[in-house]
Order: sequence, then structure tokens, then C-alpha cells
Amino acid sequence: MLTSHITIFIVQFTVYLCEVFLFFTKKMPKFMIVISVVLLSVYLTEQAHFLSKSYVEKINEEATTWKAKQNFPEYMTKEQIVQLLGSKSLTGVPKSPVKENDSNYVENSELPNFFDARIQWSHCKTIGEVRNQGNCKNCWALSTTSAFADRLCVATKGDVNELISAEELTFCCSKCGFGCRVGGYPIRAWQYFKSHGVVTGGNYNTSDGCQPYRVPPCVIDEQGHNTCSGQPTERNHKCRKSCYGDLTYNYKNGHYQTKDAYYLNANVMRKDTLEYGPIEAAIDVYDDFVNYESGVYQKTKNAKYLGGHSVKLIGWGEENGVLYWLMVNSWGEQWGANGLFKIRRGTNECGVEGSPTAGVPLV
Repeated sequence: MLTSHITIFIVQFTVYLCEVFLFFTKKMPKFMIVISVVLLSVYLTEQAHFLSKSYVEKINEEATTWKAKQNFPEYMTKEQIVQLLGSKSLTGVPKSPVKENDSNYVENSELPNFFDARIQWSHCKTIGEVRNQGNCKNCWALSTTSAFADRLCVATKGDVNELISAEELTFCCSKCGFGCRVGGYPIRAWQYFKSHGVVTGGNYNTSDGCQPYRVPPCVIDEQGHNTCSGQPTERNHKCRKSCYGDLTYNYKNGHYQTKDAYYLNANVMRKDTLEYGPIEAAIDVYDDFVNYESGVYQKTKNAKYLGGHSVKLIGWGEENGVLYWLMVNSWGEQWGANGLFKIRRGTNECGVEGSPTAGVPLV
């Protein structure tokens, strides 16, 4: 039913465009007609063709280790999808510090072949929590605060077992990023945790923690409509210096900090996760990825680059002979495998092993 409605809409809209085009061609010189044709072609091209059923079918014909599905309505534009991607890397400066060893790390021979932080620390309810960033380019804030919350729970043996405020990080750390508009830097988020600290804060429309998230989530409603489609990017919120969620929390004394902030060498990503908890990882997103459903993701041959994205790494394993990382995305539970995905491990697929970040909680 939804597909038929979309098809009708596209046909009607195309007819409308053609009528407008024909009206103006009668009144234009030839060179203007050429320009109009070019502009119309660009417009149609910029529609997110990679969300179409035919593109998903093409992926499933080509991909051998994963399956695709339609996670977003076909009518959404490329710009709306790119709005979900906001992870940036510092340019012109070396990645520093890079953590390569720790006295608490296990030996290579002791690393398990399979690991899931949700099982290892089953008392930490935040680990499997799938966040929804909404119409905001702050994936970097969701991934880092989520990983920090998990690590706090691990370090305190469950005494601190709640989400950390992505709201405060997004709109109060000016060096980290640019609110909802441009994106941000995961490493600077950890540096903010170290130097300033951050309060607790639950999901949208809750009073959990000191400063809950105030950006509405993007969800697919019963009619198959994405609630963020056609909506402008969330305006940047004012940085608040008080609790507005659970008023029993103390803003001034309720900031949690890390001892450090670091990049991880690809060889110790598993060791650091095993010792301290989930980490942040940045990936290059291609247009096939947005259609992920299950299996171990690997970029298909002709997929086009869309932007940088930041997610949370919670485990690893092997599926049908393919090594993988287990990740938690921030596009809600309707996306992918209930909000999670697997990506190939050991080959730096989409840059996943290029610049992971983390920090150890100060407790």
C-alpha cells in the first residue's frame, strides 16, 4: 500500500514538473532550455535513488556476507540522509595520543574469539541501549557519551548505571563540534570528559538524569512516513547550566570525568574494550550501508561515499568465516538489526580501525 502511494506521488510530481517545464520552454531561448534540462536532471539525481527497492535488490544480488532492506522511505533526499552523518577527523595534526599498551591488558593469547559487552556486563543496561539522534548531525556525541556511560557502569560495578548527557556535550562543548549543524570530533568529546566532565541525561521526552536529550527522534510511523523527512535540521539549543530532567540531581557536583582521552591502535581495540568497556569508532558511510539489515557489512563495488559517521563498538566475533565488529548505531531501533550492525574486522573496512577513541573513567 505504501509503495503504491509513493509511486503515485512520484508520477504526479513528475507530471507536474513536466508541465511547468513545457510552459516555460515556450517563453525561453534555446540556451535557457538546455540549462533547465540540466537543472531538472540534477534535481532528480539528487533524490536518494539508493533508498529505492531496485537498489536494495541490486545490493542483495551482489553482497555475499550481508543482507539489505529498505530502512528509509524512498522519497527522502540524499541531503536528509547525509544529515545523519557528522563525524569529523582533525586535519593537519597527528592522531595523539595513541594508546598501544596498558598494564591491565590481557595477552594476545587470552583474547576471546567472541565477545559481546552486553553479556560480559549484563548488569549495565546502557550497553545495549540504541539511541536516536533525530534530525541532528551529532552522531559523534551519541557514540561517545554512550561509550562513556558504559565504561562508567563497568568501572563502578553498576553503581553508575544510566545514560550520559548527549545534550550537554552537543550544545555546550564548542570545541567538540557545531551543535546539530555541521558535525564534530569524537576525540574532542573525550577531551571534554577529561577536562570538564559531563552530567547524566536520558532519552528524549523523559526526565531521566540531569539533562535528557531534547532533539526529537526520527521514526517511521504507521503510515511509513519518516517523522524527520521534510523537517529542517534541529536548531542549536542553548547550553544550560542546570538540571531540567530529574531535579534531584545536582548539576555542579554531578559531572563525571575521565582520566584521559586517547586514540586506539588497531591492535589493541579488543584489549581496551575487554578491560574498560565499549569504545567509539568512526566509519566512512557509503550509500549501500544505509540499507543494512543483517550479516557482516562490506562495501559493495559501486557504492558511493556519503560521509563520516561515529558509532559505538561493543564486541566482535566471526560469522560464516568472516571476522566482524559488533556496533551500535544511533538511528533508532527501526534501522538495521534492531539498531545494531556488524562490519568486517581486520581489513579496516570503511576506516573502522583507523581512528577509534576512548577514555578511562575517573572513579
